[in-house]
Amino acid sequence: MKRTIKRAAVLGSGVMGAGIAAHLANVGIPTLMLDIVPRELSDKEAKQGLTLEHPKVRNRISETSKQQLLKQKPSPLTSKKNLDLIETGNMEDDMERLQEADWIIEVVVENLEIKQKVFTSVDQYRKEGAIVSSNTSGISVEAMKEGRSEDFKKHFLGTHFFNPPRYLKLLEVIPTKETDPEILSFMKRFGEDVLGKGVVEAKDTPNFIANRIGTYGLLVTVQEMVKGNYSVGEVDSVTGPMIGRPKSATFRTLDVVGLDTFLHVAKNVYDQVEGEEKNVFDPPQFMKTMQEKGWLGSKSGQGFFLKQKGEKGSEILELNPDTLEYQERKKLKTSATEMAKQEKGAKRKLKALVSAKGDRAGDLVWNITKPALIYSAELLGDIADDIPSIDDAMKWGFGWELGPFEMWDAIGVEKSVARMKEEGHTVPAWVEEMLEKGFSTFYKHENGNVYYYHNGEYKQQTFNEKEIHLSRLKERKGVIKQNKGASLIDIGDGVALLEFHSQSNAIGLDIMQMVDYAIEEVEQNYEGLVIGNQGKNFCVGANLGMILMEAQDYNFVEIEMVIKKFQQAMMNMKYSNKPVVVAPFGMTLGGGAEIALPASAIQASQETYMGLVEAGVGLIPGGGGNKELYLKHLRGIPEGVDFDLQKVTNEVFEKIATANVSTSAEEAREAGFLDQMDAISVNGDHLLHDAKQKVLGLAKSGYQPPKRTKIPVVGEPGYATMLLGAKTMGFGGYASEHDIKIAQKLAFVLAGGNVPQHTLVDEDYLLDLEREAFLSLVGEPKTQQRMQHMLMKGKPLRN
Repeated sequence: MKRTIKRAAVLGSGVMGAGIAAHLANVGIPTLMLDIVPRELSDKEAKQGLTLEHPKVRNRISETSKQQLLKQKPSPLTSKKNLDLIETGNMEDDMERLQEADWIIEVVVENLEIKQKVFTSVDQYRKEGAIVSSNTSGISVEAMKEGRSEDFKKHFLGTHFFNPPRYLKLLEVIPTKETDPEILSFMKRFGEDVLGKGVVEAKDTPNFIANRIGTYGLLVTVQEMVKGNYSVGEVDSVTGPMIGRPKSATFRTLDVVGLDTFLHVAKNVYDQVEGEEKNVFDPPQFMKTMQEKGWLGSKSGQGFFLKQKGEKGSEILELNPDTLEYQERKKLKTSATEMAKQEKGAKRKLKALVSAKGDRAGDLVWNITKPALIYSAELLGDIADDIPSIDDAMKWGFGWELGPFEMWDAIGVEKSVARMKEEGHTVPAWVEEMLEKGFSTFYKHENGNVYYYHNGEYKQQTFNEKEIHLSRLKERKGVIKQNKGASLIDIGDGVALLEFHSQSNAIGLDIMQMVDYAIEEVEQNYEGLVIGNQGKNFCVGANLGMILMEAQDYNFVEIEMVIKKFQQAMMNMKYSNKPVVVAPFGMTLGGGAEIALPASAIQASQETYMGLVEAGVGLIPGGGGNKELYLKHLRGIPEGVDFDLQKVTNEVFEKIATANVSTSAEEAREAGFLDQMDAISVNGDHLLHDAKQKVLGLAKSGYQPPKRTKIPVVGEPGYATMLLGAKTMGFGGYASEHDIKIAQKLAFVLAGGNVPQHTLVDEDYLLDLEREAFLSLVGEPKTQQRMQHMLMKGKPLRN
């Protein structure tokens, strides 16, 4: 019988428990969330005359946690509607309902005795064969199952999510000695395919993989800060993107995580290890004093950083660990940091920094990197069986661009080991043996395959068959054609893929030319086309800098040519005889959304932030986006249903005029950017595979391009209605004079210009209106100010 998880239960509704319940709801799994029964009434309950026996009171903790999900930012829910999939209750009245669950997840306080007590009750009520797991971040999984039934033990394991569960990819799966191998295999696959996680099998050791190495690395950094007399701000300025780490770097990360949480995780290791390792996991006194003062970070309003209003407006101050006073934030700027900034990619930046001996920034990065690499190598075999598991855990759990062994390869293993030994450090014997045998890197890449060092030889790394790695595919098969902006790649089974690789994947003439070439090539030689890539974001829009430069030089003929070329490329794609599936993810803004909208279908990553945002830079969409979003809305109306065309037009007008951006693919669907032909991939690593399968499905079913039909528009009366709405916003102070001018142009396009209500117009006519409106706005000084501000500051200007 094929195992499935149709229903789940979460025991514990704290931040983590509620977050896991939300993530289960996001993937469509109805979830029962239980917590303890309150021991006293709240003031509100007392005023309502409720008693401790009232269901409202008894379920208060879990129900409050459920409602809090709607207030959290970033949202744990991909759609507010998903909240309906979470039921609440308590762990006294509702334990019998555990028999409904295929998976029961314990997320109670980190206390072994309490967890064992909960599992005693779970064992009593669960149905035979139900999977039970603990979300513990470090308590022994083996110890938790003591005294449980044989069926419980076979179906029990650790499943350690990282917070917030929706956004952090890592899921550490920790089997016990008695976990059924089939259950372990199922949960690993389920974690990847259904939950969208990067799954790593960890051993039952303190803090497992990511928290063990990540906490060590953070504490080593704190100690080096004190030793080298660096400031909090100086450390953060070089331990973020400059070395392939998140923008939150070191101390901002601690503020986000919460100092109390971090110190708890550190103590968990401290209590279970000996020697030098124990010393590292003993945080400096100033951090303990911060905890005593309640300076825990973001949740308490202050931590290593404090945001306050000063003479120049809001400013962020940094903590001085010596005085525990806040001071002006500093940044570390040296010749090494300037050199690193000139390098491309995390590997080259890191190497430039650690190679800069005697440089204040270079020494800091070397002195925090060196112990982390040695420590990771020492733990191989203890916390995980292989190198990729450790590297993946750090990348998926802590947002590192490079795992420890990838970092080591980047800086040069032989050279760095020699330096470590010169400085008096002991390198694990297996690393020295590896070098003695002539293996100079932990990884090697050959013919599109990845191999890693393992027990004296290179072993091929295996991946889920749903993962398509474009860089390795190109290495193995080459490209069909490419230019500076894009490449056309054969991804097998008769499907081609158009990959953008311009700066920020911004759309320029080179990409438009490749779109046209791809359509022509696919129509002759392939089953269909996927448009996708594996950059940071799918596409942040058109090349704004190029448009601004041409506008400032009064080259409006050139701009019109580019816009017309974009419109034509999108029409070629829309009416291609072969299916074209667009696979957006991350930021899919402006021109990025315009590429997705006319496709045969969209296969979106769950984390897709889509919107037509041109109004934010003083423009309206110019690549057909107004028309296509309008048509998407019309297609969403069931056939034969009478509808209000003005209402539909107003909805589209509002979404474009306000530059609304979805915070998930589900929200994009609710906003009308996705329709019934479109689908969502929960696991971003499977996105291109899913898009490819959608192409093949469309081709197999005898794909025919859409028929060219006339489009109904609201005409002059509808234009007046929309304009009145925009002016009302202006009267209320919600829109500037220039906002209203943009809205006026947009309304004219969506209304179909000066035509009677319900006139039927063709697409080319609407594209002409759109192009004229775009050109008139791009020449406006206030629009150019907005464009300049966006390019320089990265955020919209209201003028």
